[in-house]
Amino acid sequence: MEFKFTEEQEKLRQKVRSFLEDEIKKGLWQPEVDAVRHTINREFSRRAAAAGLVGVNWPKKYGGQGLNYTDRLIVTEEMLRYGAPMAAHWMGERQVGPCLLKFGTEEQRQEFLPRMARAEISFGLGFSEPNAGTDLAAVQTLAVKDGDYYIINGQKTWTSRAHDADYLWMLVRTDPHAPRKHRGLSQFIVATNLPGITINRIADMSGTDGMNEVFFDNVRVHEKYRVGPENQGWYQIVANLDYERGGPDRLMSNDIILPMLVEYARETKRNGKPLIDDPEIRNKLAQLKIEYEVGRMLIYRNHWLYDKGVVPNYEAALSKCYSCEYEQRLANTVTLSWGTLTLLKTTSHCLFPIPVWSNVVLIPGLLVSTRKRVIPLSSVRAGVKM
Repeated sequence: MEFKFTEEQEKLRQKVRSFLEDEIKKGLWQPEVDAVRHTINREFSRRAAAAGLVGVNWPKKYGGQGLNYTDRLIVTEEMLRYGAPMAAHWMGERQVGPCLLKFGTEEQRQEFLPRMARAEISFGLGFSEPNAGTDLAAVQTLAVKDGDYYIINGQKTWTSRAHDADYLWMLVRTDPHAPRKHRGLSQFIVATNLPGITINRIADMSGTDGMNEVFFDNVRVHEKYRVGPENQGWYQIVANLDYERGGPDRLMSNDIILPMLVEYARETKRNGKPLIDDPEIRNKLAQLKIEYEVGRMLIYRNHWLYDKGVVPNYEAALSKCYSCEYEQRLANTVTLSWGTLTLLKTTSHCLFPIPVWSNVVLIPGLLVSTRKRVIPLSSVRAGVKM
């Protein structure tokens, strides 16, 4: 089986690389691990949008480039590989935009998509609650109809990027008496500057505070910002999460680490021999490279389905689970290769030269570092060569 990109797709990939390398050479930002989720740089997002690299697969009438999902995956791969600070537009582009195209009204598309394609607005995700995490259908935040408005009361927690988002993409309960809890939910777009909204940041064990708890006290939201039919939100949110899980961000958010790890293993000696000559370390590095490529194939299959008009379900869940477990194995290999100093956080003894956050940080016994250094372009370009 041969996987080959079209000439236009290769040109697109080179366009993205040239854009990112120019940005780095100018010193406009530093590559970081997991920057897609945790590094807000609205100026970068606007420059990327001006270069036609945001919402590339959206129709041109909504500000997109009219390309397909595989083309968007190419753009995203390069953004992740270079550790670009794309968090300002990521949530909206990844799942809000596709869901508006599938479930939204024309008025909603016209109001939000062009501004998202220009990276003028950003979104946070208002799903989880104190008693509704894994069981998302158990949400209790209530939206009660009042004329042309809904009045929202309740609480969200672990709300991604709420503190710097212009809007929240929310799941709320509109029928508390539905015979089955899945049937009484609706989706809304809620501006974060509305009266009655209180946002408190949540710091995790790494000291990063990208998550939030959000309180709603009689927040009035016009009915035109309800996305899709009332009480049909569960069916939409399932598709929404498939757009999230089917992407490459979990597999590739730490893409920079593996080539740096291989380089370190070549250059560093232990007991008089390069680490790369240690069979255990060498085999683990080779295994990680194989697993990485398998993960890419799972993700490309998802995007092939997107291009056929199919929202992947079990396929997206499979690739998300696989990618998260790959992250853990990658971090374990770093600790094996570099030793326990990788567990230190911000000291002169911390050997790991790039900031790490996300799932990798939060797993006990794995590497933790928030040190900020520029990653050489040669390390990003080189990839993994054993």
